[in-house]
Amino acid sequence: MVLADRSNTPEVLKVMGLPVHWRADYAGWLVDRYRQGQGAHVVTLNAEMAMQADQNPALRQVILNAELVIPDGAGVVLYFRARGRRIERAPGIELAAAVLKRLAPTETVFMYGGVPSVAERAGLYWQRQLAGLKVVGTQHGYLSPEDQPEFLQRLEQLQPSVVLVGMGVPRQELWIREHRHLCPNSIWIGVGGSFDIWAGVKSRAPQWMCDNHLEWLYRLYKEPWRWRRMLALPHFALRSLTYSAR
Repeated sequence: MVLADRSNTPEVLKVMGLPVHWRADYAGWLVDRYRQGQGAHVVTLNAEMAMQADQNPALRQVILNAELVIPDGAGVVLYFRARGRRIERAPGIELAAAVLKRLAPTETVFMYGGVPSVAERAGLYWQRQLAGLKVVGTQHGYLSPEDQPEFLQRLEQLQPSVVLVGMGVPRQELWIREHRHLCPNSIWIGVGGSFDIWAGVKSRAPQWMCDNHLEWLYRLYKEPWRWRRMLALPHFALRSLTYSAR
């Protein structure tokens, strides 16, 4: 096995004791690692996940052990910018798309999670976008315990290049930790609600809102019930400041 070039390792920053890896080309780093026969668990860190990890030791350990933790949320990016580090937001949905584009048409992808039919429709979307992309399997996230062993056996047999898991935080992160040994050389990415967007069930914010760190506001507008979750933003701002001071 060819070892990864350590000079190409992303820089590690810290927020609330959690790592954030910073580099200009995450997809390129992941694909290079995959070509060298090494798998990776990608965590897309935002303020809500950081706050959950502050109270959930299991989730915190997953983040600490992940090969790549990207700054997915505006709160994380603004935290570092306030400290003079000019990093850019890296949405998980965009990283997953970039990885698929670089690996198509020679490699394979499996999509797991979401309500019935959504992962399948997301797979069809990418097959239309990337000629030759091999979506070797999709599976909704509502399997019964009795059906889990057969599903896991199928996943292990397929050995996809990329496993996209859309089950929400922290469920997807904990599930990947428990099962990534089945496909140790794969790129595993927790993609949250990305399947819904690719399947056309939901829409992303306009580009100008994404560029100005306002995607959270668009989500709140489209899904007002999320207001309680949005409280993680001010809580994160206060907690990250006090954590740094400590």
